[in-house]
Amino acid sequence: MFSLNGSTRIPLPQLLAVLWFLFLVPFQGKGQDLQKPFQECRLEGSITVYDLQKNRWTYIDPKDAARASLPASTFKILNSLILLEEKAVQDEHEILKWDGQTRSIPAWNSDTDLAKAFANSTVWFYVRLAEKIGKDKYLSYLKRCGYGNGKLTNAQGADFWNYGDFAISPKEKIQFLRNFYAGDLPFSKDNIQKVKQLMIAEQTPDYTISGKTGWTNYAGTDSGWWVGYVETKGNVYFFSTRLHKNVTTKNDAFAPCRKTITRKILQQLNILPVS
Repeated sequence: MFSLNGSTRIPLPQLLAVLWFLFLVPFQGKGQDLQKPFQECRLEGSITVYDLQKNRWTYIDPKDAARASLPASTFKILNSLILLEEKAVQDEHEILKWDGQTRSIPAWNSDTDLAKAFANSTVWFYVRLAEKIGKDKYLSYLKRCGYGNGKLTNAQGADFWNYGDFAISPKEKIQFLRNFYAGDLPFSKDNIQKVKQLMIAEQTPDYTISGKTGWTNYAGTDSGWWVGYVETKGNVYFFSTRLHKNVTTKNDAFAPCRKTITRKILQQLNILPVS
């Protein structure tokens, strides 16, 4: 028996059951407060955060956190690991020649290497190498990494992460990132470390943010992501933000709000300092 304040006595098995339940149940943040950044951007979506030290989940919308969709360029985290492991490129600095086709993003219109392609989300670079890898090899890695639904149908050529039936949820993204951070994936330690370096977005004496953005429009919907993790002194917080809107709805804040919303909510959760 366990006594509270010397009076109420709770059988130990029941107490342990209650504590175990509380440990397992995800924490849902204050919905109205955490929704404010979305409202300020006039966008719908959600953010999911995982506190590694406390094993605690924070959801804006638990249902949305479980809903799968195309990963867009956030797939470049796993894709880069696969390209390095399969030696499609020798390292992050091997240059691929630009095909001369002018594309809408100026940074894509030049010779590039993996490091620049990751930073600039250079689609042609990854598509060309994906053609070399082949879908069967991708399916094998996806299964071994527990990443997504394994459906590579209705893609646009080799690009199955921006178009088609491939999908992964925000919560699954974080589960993958946890394994990636721990090195618990079928890739060499050297290649994992290389991709970790590619992901670093901001470093300060108090924290480091690592992540990858993504944006695709498919089946009438714009989907925007920012996924990654924040390393602080003594803890790691994983985040997965996804926004969505109808492709016909104009909103110039869509791209920057992927990060703006994430940062504001991480500040509200006392993970990042208020600037």
